[in-house]
Amino acid sequence: MAYELPPLPYAYDALGPYMSKETLEFHHDKHHQAYVTNGNKLAEGKGLEVLELEDAVKEVFGKDPALFNNLGQHYNHVHFWNWMKPNGGGGASKVPAALLKAIESDLGGFDKFRADFINAGTTQFGSGWAWLSLKDGKLQVTKTANGESPLVHGNAKPLLGVDVWEHSYYIDYRNARPKYLEAWFDNLVNWEHVEFLFEEAR
Repeated sequence: MAYELPPLPYAYDALGPYMSKETLEFHHDKHHQAYVTNGNKLAEGKGLEVLELEDAVKEVFGKDPALFNNLGQHYNHVHFWNWMKPNGGGGASKVPAALLKAIESDLGGFDKFRADFINAGTTQFGSGWAWLSLKDGKLQVTKTANGESPLVHGNAKPLLGVDVWEHSYYIDYRNARPKYLEAWFDNLVNWEHVEFLFEEAR
């Protein structure tokens, strides 16, 4: 089963002014497509087609760096498009109740979680991601380099991730990564998708 580029779940101009049509065209159509194309090439003959994408990512981590980079990024991006929506974000009042309760008990409240999440993305040196994930029944905020995710670090389940590779924000924000992260968190996060993954992971 070949990996495929999923269509965006909204129009290319639907996330403006926080993420432009031009950024989505480059990021989705060029960068994500490249991960899919290269992932399919590198996966040929390796018997991975019997595995779900998540399991394939875990299977090749530490064994086949080139294939992992492409499959890891494909996995991350499949969710990244769904972690955003028009008129998303908002404060604690927008977060579904069960998820908000876990954020309050595990992460010291919504405001602290927001600050820690944005800080994780800001301080990730070079390319990578910032994450909210569930590990051993507890929420945690972490960051990873390149195409890695909490999946391959302690087998945690990613619930929310933001891409801090430059192609995710440079067209719209130039080198102002913190400004991008604040705009992203406050205006684009699709809390319903985070809740869906949270319930699934529990």
